[in-house]
Amino acid sequence: MKLISILGSTGSIGTQTLDIVRENPDRFQVVGLAAGNNITLLAEQIREFKPEIVAIQNPDKLLELKSLIADYPQQPILLAGKEAICEVASYGNAQSVVTGIVGCAGLLPTITAIKAGKDIALANKETLIAGAPVVLPLVKEYGVKLLPADSEHSAIFQCLQGVPEKGLRKIILTASGGSFRDLPVEKLASVTVKDALKHPNWSMGQKITIDSATLMNKGLEVIEAHYLFGLDYDDIEIVIHPQSIIHSMIELQDTSVLAQLGWADMRLPLLYALSYPDRIPTNWETLDLVKVGSLTFREPDHNKYPCMQLAYEAGRAGGCLPAVLNAANEQVVALFLQEKIGFLDIPRIIESVCDRFSSQNTSNPSLDDILHADQWARQQVLQQIPVLA
Repeated sequence: MKLISILGSTGSIGTQTLDIVRENPDRFQVVGLAAGNNITLLAEQIREFKPEIVAIQNPDKLLELKSLIADYPQQPILLAGKEAICEVASYGNAQSVVTGIVGCAGLLPTITAIKAGKDIALANKETLIAGAPVVLPLVKEYGVKLLPADSEHSAIFQCLQGVPEKGLRKIILTASGGSFRDLPVEKLASVTVKDALKHPNWSMGQKITIDSATLMNKGLEVIEAHYLFGLDYDDIEIVIHPQSIIHSMIELQDTSVLAQLGWADMRLPLLYALSYPDRIPTNWETLDLVKVGSLTFREPDHNKYPCMQLAYEAGRAGGCLPAVLNAANEQVVALFLQEKIGFLDIPRIIESVCDRFSSQNTSNPSLDDILHADQWARQQVLQQIPVLA
């Protein structure tokens, strides 16, 4: 029986993790849950999974949450606020913490969990993109496991099992190409928020769907792959794979290429991160290659996806610049979703903010440096809006 806590329990990652717990009650038990605002779903989760501790990020929702479970006999510890999320992350005898909080907000709770000796099922890529200079030394210091729980990095991790040290030559990250993969680049100036949210393959959250449309999601994954697997940026490649069946590949020193295939289902990487090194039987739909029919690949268009190159440049610069890139992207995507800027303003603003920060970048940042850079970048984005109006 593995004891787990889930940060972001009402979001996509959290609910799918709880699906796994529901299907495997003899293998997993929930100790703690943390969520943002969805108290109705959180109350249902409390009743079903019986956690010992629960946190809601919005303090204004705490009284309402208490009223929703007032008749529940097994009352958990109920907390509210950002610090409360960290308390769930470090609480009790949970062995593994699933970090499903979106954005840089997941960084501090993840650090808290590591310092408490918890293994991390990492579904929050920003933890490494922004915080790797601080997070990776802590992982080593506290002797915990940091296991990727997103599909691309899980695929790489799975392919690496049994590969000898120094056997890896290249990482190949696959990308769906997003909402505009078949749209000519000259038409991007007129696309709308509604257009950008129409992902051709699946339904995801708004932020990740926009990141997929700009290919920033893949650029951020390049930075994460660099930190997770230690390869130089020149050895991490992106290819467009419209079918989204191959979740990523590795090339070995002898030119062999290993790939992990499967239907697009986030439960698989989550399950592997929680059960590693075991393979737990499931009743999920198996991959039918005849049904898939064909697998195709093409090089991404750098003119259509400038965010991809911005991510490579920030990653190579290192220090706080990846944190600046990530924060600026979060802020501009929010503004685009509010229809305050156009689609092509996204890479323009990010590039401008990164350029402004380059002169003050530091190669060995502290956590305070990273958090300061994150806030600085967000403010810089907002200052540019009157110029664009």
